[in-house]
Amino acid sequence: MKVFNYMEKYGHEQVIFFYDKTTKLKGITAIHDTTLGPALGGTRLFNYQNEEDALFDVIRLSRGMTYKCSAAACNCGGGKTVLIGNPNKVKNESYLRAYGRFIQSLNGRFYTGEDMNINENDVDFMMMETNFVNGRANMSGNPSPVTAYGTYWGIKACAKFLWGNDDLKDKRIAVQGVGAVGYNLCRYLAQEGAKLIVTDICKDKAQKAVKDFNASLVEKDSIYDVDCDIFSPNCIGAILNDNTIPRLKAKIVAGAANNVLLDEEKHGNMLMERGILYAPDYVINAGGVINVYQEFYPPYDREKTLQIVAKIYDRLLEIFKYAKEMKMNTQMVANRFAEERIRLMRAIHANYLPNQKSL
Repeated sequence: MKVFNYMEKYGHEQVIFFYDKTTKLKGITAIHDTTLGPALGGTRLFNYQNEEDALFDVIRLSRGMTYKCSAAACNCGGGKTVLIGNPNKVKNESYLRAYGRFIQSLNGRFYTGEDMNINENDVDFMMMETNFVNGRANMSGNPSPVTAYGTYWGIKACAKFLWGNDDLKDKRIAVQGVGAVGYNLCRYLAQEGAKLIVTDICKDKAQKAVKDFNASLVEKDSIYDVDCDIFSPNCIGAILNDNTIPRLKAKIVAGAANNVLLDEEKHGNMLMERGILYAPDYVINAGGVINVYQEFYPPYDREKTLQIVAKIYDRLLEIFKYAKEMKMNTQMVANRFAEERIRLMRAIHANYLPNQKSL
C-alpha cells in the first residue's frame, strides 16, 4: 500500500493504523485537515475485502469530511475511521470500548461517532473510554434522519433550479439504497407525492420500502437504467463512472451517498455534458454532521438544528447559479467554495492569540 502517496495526493496530515490483540479490533483513522478545528467524522465498520480497499475508502471519506465541514460552516476539519471486520461477529462491548480507548489516545485531534454499522448505542460504549465522541443517544442521537432531512431539502433545491418549482409531486425518483438514511429520505419524498423506484442489496430493506411507500422495486444493477426524473444514490461511493453515467436517464442526481463520483472532475464533467444537474455529495448530505456538530454548543436543540440543516437548500442554489455562470461542473464549484473558506480561516489565524478557542 502506498500510504504516503495517498497522503501527498489528497493532502492528509495523519493516517494511523491500529490493532487490539484482545478484541481483534483493527482499523485505520485518517485525519485530513485541521485548519478549521479538530477533525470530525464518523466510524464505519465494514468487512472490506482487503486492507487496500479500506485505506482507499478512509482516505476519500476523510477528505470529504473536510470539505463537508467547511461547506456547512462548521469549525471542524475532516477525519474518518474505518474498522475492518464483519459487524455481526466482531462488534461487542469490549470491542467498542477498545476502540474508544484508541480515540482517547488521539487527545482531541479527532471526534467521531456513527456511520455504517455503528449506531448511537455503540457510541455509548465508546463514551465509557473517551470524551471525543458525538451523536450520543441522550443528545443529538442518530444522525441518519437528519441527513435524510437535509438531502430532501437538497433535492427540492435541485428541482427548483432545474424546473423553476420545488414541488416533487409525481416526480419519478430512483432511490439507490434504503438503509437508515435512504429509508427516511423515502419517507419525506413519499409524503410529498413522489413516485419511488427503489433498490437495495438487502432484500428485506427494499421490500419494506416497497410496502411502506408504495414504491416499485428493481434489481440493484438495473437502477441506473430506470426512466426517472431524479436519481438518488444513498449507499456506497464511486458509483458514477465511465460505465454507469451513460446509462442514466435522469435529469438530476441528488442523494446522501459520499464520494458518488469516482473522479470528481472527469465524471462531474460527464454529467454536465449530458445536461444532468449534480448535487455535490458533501453539500447535500451535510445534515448529519451539522446535527452532531451542535453537541459542541450545548444544550442541543433539535428544532434549531433542523432549521440550520434546511439551509442546504440555499447553499445548493448558490452553487448551481455559480456553476452555470462559470460553465463549471457543480462538484468543482463546491470544492472551490470549501477550499476558499479554509484558505481564509488559515490566513486569519496566522497571528498568535493566547488562549484562543479551538471551536
